[in-house]
Amino acid sequence: MTPTQALLFRPEIVVHVAAATLSLALGAFVLLGRKGTPAHRLAGRVWVLAMATTAAGSFLIQAQVLGVHTPLGTFGPIHLLSAAMLVQLWRAITAARAGEIAVHRRFMTRAFAALVIAGLFTMLPTRTLGAWAGAWLA
Repeated sequence: MTPTQALLFRPEIVVHVAAATLSLALGAFVLLGRKGTPAHRLAGRVWVLAMATTAAGSFLIQAQVLGVHTPLGTFGPIHLLSAAMLVQLWRAITAARAGEIAVHRRFMTRAFAALVIAGLFTMLPTRTLGAWAGAWLA
């Protein structure tokens, strides 16, 4: 294991990856399952908590920890997505509470799509987690 790959076991990264993985599984369940049921609502609440943990936790994974220099200082462009995700989640929750289910569905679908896209980019072989996963699976 390289020193860069060892960074994957820092607590903030472990929590971030665990929350993102839970978000992927729960998000698929919520999107594919029957809407409005108690199971949908419970899974949705846990999903929002996991997504908020994923997004907020990304701010603890600063570019300086990973040895990357960006125009944004210690934060990278992905942190803009994290901030947008927190806003998106808030808007989705307020829409659901207001009974605006179509708006709620649109925000949640976009949030899940953003998670999937970010996850795919994370697993590229040129990224630390993707390289580590590729080496582990080989």
